Amino acid sequence: MKRIDAEVVGDFWPLGGKVVSGGQFVAGKTLEQWQAKLCVEGASMAENAWVGSEDWGKLVGVSDGAVLVNEAGERLAWTGDGSGPGILVGASSFLVLYPWDIIRVNEQIVGGLEEEVTLGEVSAAAHIEGVVHVGEGTRILPGVFIEGNAVIGAGCKIGPNCYIRGNTAIGDGVHIGQAVEVKNSVIGHGSSVGHLSYVGDSVLGDKVNFGAATVTSNLRHDGCNHRSLVAGRLMETGRRKFGTIVGDGVHTGIHTAIYPGRKLGAGTSTRPNESVETDKLD
Repeated sequence: MKRIDAEVVGDFWPLGGKVVSGGQFVAGKTLEQWQAKLCVEGASMAENAWVGSEDWGKLVGVSDGAVLVNEAGERLAWTGDGSGPGILVGASSFLVLYPWDIIRVNEQIVGGLEEEVTLGEVSAAAHIEGVVHVGEGTRILPGVFIEGNAVIGAGCKIGPNCYIRGNTAIGDGVHIGQAVEVKNSVIGHGSSVGHLSYVGDSVLGDKVNFGAATVTSNLRHDGCNHRSLVAGRLMETGRRKFGTIVGDGVHTGIHTAIYPGRKLGAGTSTRPNESVETDKLD
């Protein structure tokens, strides 16, 4: 696979700059690793493109080369010199322009898992309904209920008595503790959500610590899709359920409430009982 500089850029704050990093954690690997795993031989792709398996198959057998494009005509991937005929991609392929797009990539990969992998220790008093990957040295403690597919990294402590659902990916060295619910989210390496918290439809960076009873809200009262502030204007996310995006090294005080679609910049913190009503820059 040949990764090409992005032709179309968005804004990946607070997880990066204008373009998503190839090292972004998603579904147990980096984005670049997943791109390389699925890419067809000899193809090139934009560094911020995600191409589903069905669309990669459209390039196979086109001897003179072809280009996968979205509805806007933007190039995602191609074979040959990139000047071949355009092939319109389906809903599983898109440009990863904003941090909430990582949730979409993660849903696709984790939701498609078919084989269990257990390298760690799973208590007989835990209950699993789905396909779960458990990394080496990880302990799934009594009272843990995992509903749906999940990827859990190495050296984690999960539980006791927590609920993981949706298509969730948890990095290495993560602690998900007592009475915590994590739903359809990506939790970065070394992070801790220790007590009485809810993380839904969100992305947490590395070494984030959520204080006890930190809660992310993920649903508007009117049921409409969420918007999120980007460069001073509200952007449509296309998501009816969307919690928060949290940069690396964020610490929240106990009883922090985070409004839907709000983002916390790397290294920021909240005070006890704080409500995050707008993006937190510092």
